[in-house]
Amino acid sequence: MRGPKGRRAEGPEGTAIREGQTFLGESPFIKWANFVKLPHTVFALPFAIVGVVAASYRALVSWTMVLWVVIAFTAARFAAMTFNRLVDRKVDAENPRTRMREIPRGVISPGEAATAVAVSAGVFILAASRLNVLCLALSPVALGWVLFYSYTKRFTAWSHLVLGLGLGIAPVGGYLAVAGHWPSPWWGPVALAFAVMSWVAGFDVLYALQDLDFDRRTGLHSIPAALGADRAVQVARALHVLCVGFLLLAGVALSPTAGWMVGVGAVGALLVWEHRLVHPNDLSRLDAAFFMMNGVISILFCTIVLVERFVT
Repeated sequence: MRGPKGRRAEGPEGTAIREGQTFLGESPFIKWANFVKLPHTVFALPFAIVGVVAASYRALVSWTMVLWVVIAFTAARFAAMTFNRLVDRKVDAENPRTRMREIPRGVISPGEAATAVAVSAGVFILAASRLNVLCLALSPVALGWVLFYSYTKRFTAWSHLVLGLGLGIAPVGGYLAVAGHWPSPWWGPVALAFAVMSWVAGFDVLYALQDLDFDRRTGLHSIPAALGADRAVQVARALHVLCVGFLLLAGVALSPTAGWMVGVGAVGALLVWEHRLVHPNDLSRLDAAFFMMNGVISILFCTIVLVERFVT
């Protein structure tokens, strides 16, 4: 079984190797940063900022608001990732690709992880309360959804969409943090959430290709395990086409500007390139497709939308 960059998920003597997007070192910061895959923050945090920018056309934004949005997003993501590692600790210990994660290695205990989930969930709710009443009221729903994802791999192949919608909450939260109410037309934030959902689900399907055999052997559910590698890649492509379509719809409703449309065009072009990097029988460039390209997509789109807002 091969891991990112075509490497075997086990060394020559059966020893597991480190996952991609992890830092070297054993300091407390490095330990927890690797535990929650801190580099993956670049996927959804820029879209939370996009939500803030979209709302700024209709309401005033303060730096305090932006700070609490970042805190809320960071805390929710920390809670979700930590909970996922806690729920999946036995599965991770069996998978050659993930057995070097912190709980299987004994670097972080289940008790420490559970405490971290509780603390970060509390910080998320506190941050929501500092934004407005609507954000506070919706915070348990958002938190419940992102925690629920960790169980979906046990019973549905569409867990990728649950994960995607969990990250799709980010731009909606960013919008509501500033606006304080649902906009008109109502489907603007929904389209933006579905755009992020389709994008994340698509690249998560690609990422799950490397665990196809393991998932089938252990009874875990995923699109690759259910449909095979070839059809899974087709599903990922279809989801990314939907992503571009939903981004266009969101732009019409929330920010009908030239910059937004330029950003959508850039996202579409980068997604086409991402799919040129991954082939069902060759995962040697999966790291580039998964981390580098998707990080560029989110940061570039956010930058284009943000720059236009500052110059108009």
